[in-house]
Amino acid sequence: MAEKDKVYKFLNPVGIQVPVSTFPLAPRLDSLDGKTIHFSICGEPDITIPLEKRMKIEHPNVNWTVKKTYDTTPIPLSEEEMKTCDAVVLGVAW
Repeated sequence: MAEKDKVYKFLNPVGIQVPVSTFPLAPRLDSLDGKTIHFSICGEPDITIPLEKRMKIEHPNVNWTVKKTYDTTPIPLSEEEMKTCDAVVLGVAW
Protein backbone atom coordinates (compact mmCIF):
# COMPACT_ATOMS: atom_id res chain seq x y z
CA MET A 1 0.00 0.00 0.00
CA ALA A 2 1.44 3.35 -1.00
CA GLU A 3 1.76 6.24 1.47
CA LYS A 4 -1.02 8.25 -0.26
CA ASP A 5 -3.48 5.32 -0.07
CA LYS A 6 -3.47 5.13 3.75
CA VAL A 7 -6.80 5.87 5.42
CA TYR A 8 -6.92 7.03 9.02
CA LYS A 9 -10.11 6.64 11.06
CA PHE A 10 -10.83 8.75 14.13
CA LEU A 11 -13.73 9.88 16.30
CA ASN A 12 -15.00 13.41 15.95
CA PRO A 13 -14.28 15.18 19.28
CA VAL A 14 -17.33 17.42 18.81
CA GLY A 15 -19.66 14.45 19.10
CA ILE A 16 -23.14 14.26 17.64
CA GLN A 17 -25.03 17.54 17.44
CA VAL A 18 -28.62 16.98 18.55
CA PRO A 19 -31.16 19.18 16.73
CA VAL A 20 -32.57 21.98 18.88
CA SER A 21 -35.92 23.72 18.47
CA THR A 22 -35.49 27.48 18.23
CA PHE A 23 -38.01 30.24 18.77
CA PRO A 24 -37.86 33.92 17.80
CA LEU A 25 -37.12 36.48 20.52
CA ALA A 26 -40.07 38.17 22.17
CA PRO A 27 -40.57 41.85 21.35
CA ARG A 28 -39.03 44.35 23.78
CA LEU A 29 -41.25 45.97 26.38
CA ASP A 30 -41.65 49.70 25.80
CA SER A 31 -41.65 50.34 29.56
CA LEU A 32 -41.45 48.30 32.75
CA ASP A 33 -43.88 50.48 34.69
CA GLY A 34 -47.06 48.61 35.58
CA LYS A 35 -45.82 45.32 34.12
CA THR A 36 -45.77 41.95 35.88
CA ILE A 37 -42.28 40.46 35.75
CA HIS A 38 -41.46 37.02 37.07
CA PHE A 39 -38.05 36.76 38.74
CA SER A 40 -36.80 33.17 38.78
CA ILE A 41 -33.74 32.59 40.96
CA CYS A 42 -31.80 29.34 41.02
CA GLY A 43 -28.42 28.42 42.39
CA GLU A 44 -26.44 30.07 45.17
CA PRO A 45 -28.16 33.01 46.87
CA ASP A 46 -24.97 35.05 47.36
CA ILE A 47 -25.38 36.83 44.01
CA THR A 48 -29.08 36.50 43.31
CA ILE A 49 -30.41 37.99 46.58
CA PRO A 50 -28.65 41.35 46.02
CA LEU A 51 -29.79 41.26 42.38
CA GLU A 52 -33.41 40.77 43.44
CA LYS A 53 -33.19 43.62 45.98
CA ARG A 54 -31.60 45.98 43.46
CA MET A 55 -34.18 45.21 40.76
CA LYS A 56 -37.01 45.92 43.20
CA ILE A 57 -35.39 49.22 44.32
CA GLU A 58 -34.63 50.43 40.78
CA HIS A 59 -38.05 49.47 39.42
CA PRO A 60 -40.62 50.10 42.19
CA ASN A 61 -43.60 50.35 39.79
CA VAL A 62 -43.19 46.75 38.62
CA ASN A 63 -45.32 43.94 40.03
CA TRP A 64 -42.62 41.35 40.85
CA THR A 65 -43.37 37.66 41.33
CA VAL A 66 -40.51 35.52 42.62
CA LYS A 67 -39.70 31.81 42.70
CA LYS A 68 -36.47 30.59 44.31
CA THR A 69 -34.67 27.28 44.32
CA TYR A 70 -31.17 26.28 45.34
CA ASP A 71 -31.03 23.72 42.54
CA THR A 72 -29.54 24.39 39.10
CA THR A 73 -32.91 24.00 37.39
CA PRO A 74 -35.42 26.86 37.71
CA ILE A 75 -38.95 26.19 38.95
CA PRO A 76 -41.18 26.25 35.84
CA LEU A 77 -43.99 28.79 35.58
CA SER A 78 -47.55 27.52 35.76
CA GLU A 79 -49.93 28.06 32.85
CA GLU A 80 -51.61 30.90 34.75
CA GLU A 81 -48.27 32.60 35.48
CA MET A 82 -47.27 32.36 31.82
CA LYS A 83 -50.52 34.03 30.76
CA THR A 84 -50.34 36.85 33.31
CA CYS A 85 -46.66 37.84 33.36
CA ASP A 86 -45.17 40.27 30.82
CA ALA A 87 -41.53 39.18 31.15
CA VAL A 88 -39.21 36.76 32.97
CA VAL A 89 -35.80 37.44 34.50
CA LEU A 90 -33.81 34.28 35.14
CA GLY A 91 -30.95 34.62 37.62
CA VAL A 92 -28.63 31.59 37.68
CA ALA A 93 -25.56 31.26 39.89
CA TRP A 94 -23.56 28.19 40.93
